[in-house]
Amino acid sequence: MRRTAVALQAFEEIVGRYLIELESIDMEQLIKKPNEEEWSIGQMYMHLIQSAQFMHLHNVDQCLAGSEATLNAMEEKTESGKEVFELGSFPPVRIRVPASPQYTPKQPESKEQLIEGFHGVVERMKRTEPGLSIVLECQKKILHPRFGALNANEWFLLIEMHYRHHLLQLERLKSFMGMNA
Repeated sequence: MRRTAVALQAFEEIVGRYLIELESIDMEQLIKKPNEEEWSIGQMYMHLIQSAQFMHLHNVDQCLAGSEATLNAMEEKTESGKEVFELGSFPPVRIRVPASPQYTPKQPESKEQLIEGFHGVVERMKRTEPGLSIVLECQKKILHPRFGALNANEWFLLIEMHYRHHLLQLERLKSFMGMNA
């Protein structure tokens, strides 16, 4: 399995790419949606920030703390979870979740909100990573809705994979906007 320090470095590079892309997008482009069912670039950015802060990193913390929400080390990943971690990435397919108030991200209020959000995730990742190297693999786990029982290291690695996966969506949305060279 990939080392967390390597994943952190790759994550910082991906966030750098998202921030560079953001520089060339105005607010109107940022909130424009291809249709009612799809997200805007801004909503996708909000999704990345919020999922890392409130799901992935929250679950890393829960695993490390051995909170009551955790499962024992005997719980396993699903087949798709095993596949994702063996490949080190999500399959290059679109994952569609029906629009809902609970899942659909709100539009960003400003580009600054997104910049601060990305910087906040990077800083939290940097603070979290050193503590993962001292944790045993057989630690507590928390269920992922699709991938099964994941430990703190796996939740951490998932963040970089998730951000990398959404680069495909960014390219699709830029293409919709006529922004690709």
